[in-house]
Amino acid sequence: MAGTASSPGRPQNVSGWCWVALHIVFAGLCFWYLMMLVHESGHVLAAWCTGGRVSHVVWRPLAFSRTDLSQNPNPLIVVWGGPAFGVAFPAAFWLVARVAVAKASVHVRAFAGFCLLANGAYLATAIIMPLGDTQELLKLGAPAWLVSGVGLLAFGAGLVCWHGQGRRFWLNRGKVTMRHAALSGGALLVVVAAMFVWSSII
Repeated sequence: MAGTASSPGRPQNVSGWCWVALHIVFAGLCFWYLMMLVHESGHVLAAWCTGGRVSHVVWRPLAFSRTDLSQNPNPLIVVWGGPAFGVAFPAAFWLVARVAVAKASVHVRAFAGFCLLANGAYLATAIIMPLGDTQELLKLGAPAWLVSGVGLLAFGAGLVCWHGQGRRFWLNRGKVTMRHAALSGGALLVVVAAMFVWSSII
């Protein structure tokens, strides 16, 4: 007679494919796409505040995000704006959510942690293999130790933000259902649709 015990770490009320799909869709794709949007928003805001003119913002499902400027009088500030806003805004949003919408703050905290980890790892590459923004920062005269140091601090803050959240976050609480999977899939569709609309008008 086959055993009925469920594998450790996976809820008993959800099938294996649903568990995996929900993790990929919600924790992976949704967080990744939204993190890129917040990051590029930082570049855009920094450009506007320093007299720059944005010509194009790339934010598509199968591409790395990018902000192009036709005028950029303060490139160093604009480059720093992406990762700086990319970690500050989600963290501030989480702090507000803790007070205003306490029940949803767990998910906002998970997103804030993801943004801290992603942007922190991005900046930390300055001392190993600079790419994208980190490469631009070094070209513009930012010290590699400073860029990497800020990145490591952000990455560490992301780990702290995520610490102990596994049992609180509903992805790991044993309460995942088809409804959760459907909501996550719907969230992804909304984000991807927004990306296509964005690409067609920006």
